[in-house]
Amino acid sequence: MYSDKDIRAAVEAGVMPKQTANAFRDFIQQQRGGVLNQDQEYIPLVHGFNDIFVVIAAVIALAGLWTIGNTMSPLIGGVLVAVASWLLSEYFTRRRHMALPSIVLLVTALGGTFGGVIMQLLAMTVRPDLASGVAFIAASAVATAHWFRFRVPITLAAGIATVVGIIVSFLSTTWLLDSILIDLVIMTGGLVTFGIAMYWDASDVDRTSRRSDVAFWLHLLAAPLMIHPLFNVILGSDFEIGVTQAAATLVVYVVLSVVSLIIDRRALMVSALAYVIFIFSQVLTSVGLVDLGSAVMGLIVGAGLLLVSVFWHPLRSSLVSKLPPALLNKLPSLQ
Repeated sequence: MYSDKDIRAAVEAGVMPKQTANAFRDFIQQQRGGVLNQDQEYIPLVHGFNDIFVVIAAVIALAGLWTIGNTMSPLIGGVLVAVASWLLSEYFTRRRHMALPSIVLLVTALGGTFGGVIMQLLAMTVRPDLASGVAFIAASAVATAHWFRFRVPITLAAGIATVVGIIVSFLSTTWLLDSILIDLVIMTGGLVTFGIAMYWDASDVDRTSRRSDVAFWLHLLAAPLMIHPLFNVILGSDFEIGVTQAAATLVVYVVLSVVSLIIDRRALMVSALAYVIFIFSQVLTSVGLVDLGSAVMGLIVGAGLLLVSVFWHPLRSSLVSKLPPALLNKLPSLQ
């Protein structure tokens, strides 16, 4: 059995022409009565239970290393986890090309680095904001080296997240954690990440190469970075929720949905769901549905998203068809 990841790897290695791969995908999808695969945002994670087995075994072993290392110092524990994760990646990422273990081992390498450094600095009574900044720098260095060595698609997003963490941490030491400034920095980081994601998307509009996977993780990072500051503004410092906040939330979510449909990415819509459900459930609670506010909103939002999923193609076609041709060339084709 061959996965779509194997087909993409064959195209990248020059074993199979891109046109042949696309024709093969079209044929398989027609045989299965489905639609073309590119709109599914296919991200290969698990090709078999062995992937899960490897992850479980690695996490158990790394947890043991962390515990043993911490008996000496947090830094040693973190370094042991990071080094072991890197060595495991040499086999499971470079040789076996296993997606889920590669992602988990990246997270443990960065987590071990960040956790070991920040816990060591905090134990030395270094200021928390300064300690987190130094820890983010260390994690960013590991993420950069990891990208050039292994090219795991999620690594670029993880590296950008560490850069945002560095900026926020060191601004906190200077500006005493001014909430407006922090939200502005986070929003800027989200917009920059979104722009980078669109660059990677535009380089693979057919979404048949690893570049599409990189873009997926970048969109997944950009979405909460952009949306969290937006809803902080909507809720305000007093956190009071009324009709005005609900209306603003609805407008923001409609805009996010339109953008998601145009670029054919669902991350923006998903990232805002928690805020939408919370705000509207609070509004329903204020009008008497004390016990059922969240349940009613969950039902409404869930049903609405299911309808959007069913009618994704017609909705997207109606929006994209109105865009200028120059922009269409940078977007996935209509189905």
